[in-house]
Amino acid sequence: MISAKQKKILAFPYSKYDALICDGAVRSGKTSIMMWAFVDWAMREFSGQRFGICGKTVDSASKNIIVPFISMSLAKERYTLRWRRADKILEVRRGAVTNFFEVFGGKDESSFMLIQGRTLAGVLLDEVALMPRSFVEQALTRCSVDGARLWFSCNPDSPQHWFYLEWIKRHKERNALYLHFALTDNPSLTEARIKFYETSFSGVFYDRYVRGLWVVAEGLVYPHFGEQCITDEEPPSGRYYISVDYGTLNPFSAGLWCVTKNGATRIREYYYSGRGTNAQKTDEEYYQDLVSLADGYNVDYVVVDPSAASFITTVFRHGKFHVVKANNDILDGIRRTSVYLKNGKLKIHRSCKDSIREFGLYRWDEDSTVDKVIKEDDHAMDDIRYFCNTILVRHFPVMR
Repeated sequence: MISAKQKKILAFPYSKYDALICDGAVRSGKTSIMMWAFVDWAMREFSGQRFGICGKTVDSASKNIIVPFISMSLAKERYTLRWRRADKILEVRRGAVTNFFEVFGGKDESSFMLIQGRTLAGVLLDEVALMPRSFVEQALTRCSVDGARLWFSCNPDSPQHWFYLEWIKRHKERNALYLHFALTDNPSLTEARIKFYETSFSGVFYDRYVRGLWVVAEGLVYPHFGEQCITDEEPPSGRYYISVDYGTLNPFSAGLWCVTKNGATRIREYYYSGRGTNAQKTDEEYYQDLVSLADGYNVDYVVVDPSAASFITTVFRHGKFHVVKANNDILDGIRRTSVYLKNGKLKIHRSCKDSIREFGLYRWDEDSTVDKVIKEDDHAMDDIRYFCNTILVRHFPVMR
């Protein structure tokens, strides 16, 4: 069963429009039906052509678009599919018709060079709001084959985002079909599942991912942090990790975590400000503080700010701890931390006073035209984000 809006996606290639834009809530049934319609259109209208499939990264495009498509029973029945993973090309054949769908990642400003020089008959850009404008515009210029069409999909971002201003607000003059999706537009979602998504997000993430609104990030980053996120109990056992945000004059923040089958608890922390004390510590002194923090616990990994090269070298040289460079994607990390706080997977022991203090101060920069946090009172917030985005996501995966 497909919804009325999903039917409009299927009809798009045979309409008067040159482009399709689908935005709205997460899991609202946009991406899978778009990929099906994209391939179906390509196989009906072209042969021997190349098409682009773009995600924030090649890995995300492969996992979220290619793998689900080649797993569809209808796709396997209708087409002969060959996913050349090393070449990042999906070869699709039906009878005498063969087309090639190449996967690209638009993760930063240099990504446009990866797609430069291609000649495409169409491009599908999933998560387009997460891609640099230079990459998107380069992908569009590659579509020089007669009859080429543009397919866009995304979840909402800031109303000052270039894609919202240049494409969604101007979709009529760009001759684009604009479809806005809600969770209820996905007929495969049960009421229980919709309720799950509605209760998984809060603040700006709720407005964007559940309500499907292009809204400004404002106020506290974690407005739902409160007494329900604080505990007086320490788990009796579990797996232990330390997360570190390194600072010399700026505060050095480290947290000791215990992870169980129920979630993670920050059971101890160390917080030191060289500027506040007028005494700057060396990497070796910080290492000894790390040893003290871990005293009595068998720590699996120490997750460190990836820019702290000298401190990482110091920890590695001693050989006591396994060191992991943190995933420092700020917005993904904030979103994941927000989900873990909301669903109860992340708890802070009451003794961790500096992290509790920062939760009450950590704010969005309301003067910025892009999602940006104020770089104050954020050091424990950073080390917590490193932990959630690097370690906890492995124990409790959350949707992208």
